[in-house]
Amino acid sequence: MLVAAAVCPCPPLLVPDVAAGAARELAAARTACSDALALLAASRPDRLYVVGPAAEGARGPFPAGSAGSFAGFGVDLSVRLGDGPAGERPLPASLAVAAWLLEHTDWADAPVEALGVGESLEPAGCVATGRGLAAAAERVALLVMGDGSACRTLKAPGYLDERAAAFDAEAARALGTADLDGLLALDEKLAYELKAAGRAPWQVLAGAAQGADLEGRLLYEDAPYGVGYFVAAWA
Repeated sequence: MLVAAAVCPCPPLLVPDVAAGAARELAAARTACSDALALLAASRPDRLYVVGPAAEGARGPFPAGSAGSFAGFGVDLSVRLGDGPAGERPLPASLAVAAWLLEHTDWADAPVEALGVGESLEPAGCVATGRGLAAAAERVALLVMGDGSACRTLKAPGYLDERAAAFDAEAARALGTADLDGLLALDEKLAYELKAAGRAPWQVLAGAAQGADLEGRLLYEDAPYGVGYFVAAWA
């Protein structure tokens, strides 16, 4: 059963070594992520599952010990997802950022596994996936990685789309209030057009939280690079 969840953004720039001189710009987001992970630890989970967006070829489960690297972003920095033998596949970027967050906060409160989900996973599939994760142990916690729209400004990765602000506002509201119906109502096609990588992971969370009666709190909301970043904690 799901007992707690943390929602964090997943840009590699969240890692100071990657951000370099711009590291201060996401300092508040990192602090909020640390606070959300502290709430996860306080829930005393038996197992932690990390869920994040992944491209084709990097989807599916990643066992404890799976490694990731930020070499593709020009930084000689490797991370490992919990304790265990090195996995055969490298972690996708979103899960590598999660692994860095867990290392950064010295996570040692429960065994960790991860799941990369594709942006094409429809809401019903997200719900089924979430239910499966929640049923995997008596006390399950989720760390859910994902960004909002990438179209908030002219300099955003997806350029400016006038629909982006409203999409992000609704996502932030649903994440901050643990509104499962609101998360499941996020339009799959619109999310794709707005390059909102968090849609599928958030809907996996909605599936996992069904029947758990959790309350949510929004700890951070901003779009410093024209991309919607949110941090929320559910318990």
